[in-house]
Amino acid sequence: MTILAVAALYYATARLGLLQELVRGQVTPLWPPTGISVAALLLFGARVWPGIAIGALAVNIPIGPTLPSVLAIVVGNTLAPICSYLLLSRAGFHNDLDRLKDALALVFLGALGPMLISATIGSSALVLSGALPASGFWPTWSVWWTGDAMGVLIVTPFLLVVRWARWPPAVGLLIWVEAAALATCTVTVTVLATSTGSSSLLFLVFPFLIWASFRFERAGAAPCALGVSTIAILAAGRMTGPFAHHGLLTNMVTLQAFNGTVSLTALLLTAVVTERNRTHEEIGRLCAQLSDAVTHLDTGSHRAPPDA
Repeated sequence: MTILAVAALYYATARLGLLQELVRGQVTPLWPPTGISVAALLLFGARVWPGIAIGALAVNIPIGPTLPSVLAIVVGNTLAPICSYLLLSRAGFHNDLDRLKDALALVFLGALGPMLISATIGSSALVLSGALPASGFWPTWSVWWTGDAMGVLIVTPFLLVVRWARWPPAVGLLIWVEAAALATCTVTVTVLATSTGSSSLLFLVFPFLIWASFRFERAGAAPCALGVSTIAILAAGRMTGPFAHHGLLTNMVTLQAFNGTVSLTALLLTAVVTERNRTHEEIGRLCAQLSDAVTHLDTGSHRAPPDA
């Protein structure tokens, strides 16, 4: 059942990702199925890999140029998440993303490195099948790598956070007002920044990511990073704003640098804040225990000795 659920989620989110295709109707700057695949492997183990392969096969058969190229793409799309899972497991990755090393591992071992596999295999398959000219390899490769890496950097943290999120039993009205203000400001500033021609305005969103990380930790930073990156990807797909006057390869480099910085900022700050808060709580607990012990010893020293 889990394997079928993974395959269904892969297919459904792939159809959404293909709405932003930039190359040959099948290469997109955001590929959510990769993030879902890595999250599924981290949560359920390597046994769910057939679901990834089934989902990838179902998506690529209708759009692939030839059967051998489709099979090669499926192999690449399956191997890349498995490689991410193996590297993260080897590094002792915690699914709670509560340590600085977990954030760094997800960025470099989960996203940027292993996704080179799927991008290289997929782009090579399209060129060798004749679906793309040889000159189109690097632009296609850049979009493919960007899409897969962004899927892991944006979707995987969000899913890992959502799995343990619960409706808070008693939260003050001011917290909800602050959360609504954060969401509104983040979306508004990102839309404005991606509607102008200057790429430097994109970095106006970072104060809001810092706000989310310090005030709401993982529960705030992951959705904010997802929203910011999605809006930037939509702008890159339409080639508007800071992506209007550049080629495909330049836009993908800019998008990868921006979204990578967004994800890295959100993940690292959240991990640092979470570690700080956990350390503070541990110090408080130890101080309370020490106070109880001192009180107990002081009470014992003032107790009258028994009569002989």
